[in-house]
Amino acid sequence: MKEFTKVLAALWLIPTLLLAQGKDPKASNKRVDAQIEQLKKEAITAIDQRKDQAQQINDMLFSFAELGFQEEESFKYLTTLLEKEGFTIQRGIAGMPTAWIATWGSGKPVIAIGSDVDCIPKASQKPGVAYKDPIVEGAPGHGEGHNSGQALNIVAALTVKQLMEKNKLSGTLMLWPGVAEELLGSKAFYVRDGYFKDVDACIFTHVADNLSVSYGDAGYNGMISVKFSFEGQAAHAAAAPWRGRSALDAVELMNIGWNFRREHLELTQRSHYVISDGGDQPNVVPSKASVWYYFRERSYPKIVKLFETGVKVAEGAALMTDTKFTYEILGSAWPGHFNKPIASVMYDNIKRIGLPTWSTDDQMLAKATQKELQSPKREGLAVKLDTIGTPVGSGPTVMMGGQSMVPLSGGSDDISDISWVVPTVVLLYPSNIPGLPGHHWSDAISMATPIAHKGVVAGAKVEAMTLLDMLLKPEIIEQAKAYFTDEQTKETKYKALISSKEIPAVYLNKKIMAEFKPKLEKFYYDPTKYKTYLEQLGIKYPTLRDDQRADLEKKPVSNGK
Repeated sequence: MKEFTKVLAALWLIPTLLLAQGKDPKASNKRVDAQIEQLKKEAITAIDQRKDQAQQINDMLFSFAELGFQEEESFKYLTTLLEKEGFTIQRGIAGMPTAWIATWGSGKPVIAIGSDVDCIPKASQKPGVAYKDPIVEGAPGHGEGHNSGQALNIVAALTVKQLMEKNKLSGTLMLWPGVAEELLGSKAFYVRDGYFKDVDACIFTHVADNLSVSYGDAGYNGMISVKFSFEGQAAHAAAAPWRGRSALDAVELMNIGWNFRREHLELTQRSHYVISDGGDQPNVVPSKASVWYYFRERSYPKIVKLFETGVKVAEGAALMTDTKFTYEILGSAWPGHFNKPIASVMYDNIKRIGLPTWSTDDQMLAKATQKELQSPKREGLAVKLDTIGTPVGSGPTVMMGGQSMVPLSGGSDDISDISWVVPTVVLLYPSNIPGLPGHHWSDAISMATPIAHKGVVAGAKVEAMTLLDMLLKPEIIEQAKAYFTDEQTKETKYKALISSKEIPAVYLNKKIMAEFKPKLEKFYYDPTKYKTYLEQLGIKYPTLRDDQRADLEKKPVSNGK
């Protein structure tokens, strides 16, 4: 009887033991959800406490204003900061002196967290000033806002790192920069050289004017960047022009030929060029000249076809001028495709955080800038959250003549190459003023102001919460990989637009930065002396002309809440 009682007691204990060992899925899920909820609350609080750090990183990178491949000060500042925080740094990756990877943690999942760092030529602009007022005339500036993404990522990563240490969570955080994104010059090389082969998922952040994420085909164009160089023969342009073979003539004829060819190219293509070398002086027939093209299209085969057409036009120009030509691929990007399971998790966190609360001053700056740039919409900063972005179009459209084409688009981003080798999403965060031209000095106006700072903090909260979801719910990574394998790459297979022979064009922008860096150094942000970059520059926020202020006073500005 005594033995029977022991057996019976043991049987009664089995459900309790199973529950304690996590054998009851519902109970286990509830515990995990409760843990995640608690950690998310702690992350939100911690990021609010780190808002000064976010502002300092944002403003520091803004003040450096470095063009692609020349992000030397940004490189030193960010790697030093992360190294002090316990990250292991690999410097100079993929043959790029300003590229790096910072890792912390151990085990799976390995989550990559990236954002761009380079700026725009001739976009120097004082922050918080609603009209053109450069810090250094003609200098580069953050006329897109790439100064802000690393601030977001670092604050989110340091917050999650602290929680991982406290709660003994496994996983590896991998931070990295988008070097020379404006040249589409780095990420395809990162992929080719294997830096993402062991990564389970990637979160990329990019500045925008709302807080959002999308999945599927986001509508990006793919692109190949190529420089055509012609070589002829120099001669005295007045005394013996017949002895010359003008490389500049070849460049101009190539451009003329390409512009005539445009009429017969598909409507989805985008192509544009600059003459990067047009000779030295008019009285010498140019023996060397070059032209730099971007060829953009909506699919890998069409990008390749467009590029091959460009090569044929260059060949024709060389034949007409009795010159020789070569070409050099400087960068590339695929059209993007982003991960639905991760985007869905991230969007739930976006809805929880919501848009920042904009002040009256924030809205005044935005509306005055929108009017100054004659924006079609002059409603100020966004006050309504975007919906989750869904794939563009449902399929190709058949046009007159039987041509099947996918929806039109414009820009490119080489995060797309990473999206084809690892499940990836792009978190957009609201630090830009809506309705501006893009790649323009006006887009720098908000980027070292409370607008940018608030957008970065909101984005950091979303990113930290999403990282916690992925670290504590293995099924998210499993679902992300299933979507990547079974839907995204089921029929479309990634093939790089660069070969094993190409090397990063790290010489680009050297001359420009050599000219302007000594002038910009005088304006580098010093957070030991000034709370914000606005304070260091002596800018009253917001700075408007009298006519701008008078115009806004006719229609009182509210924060939209």
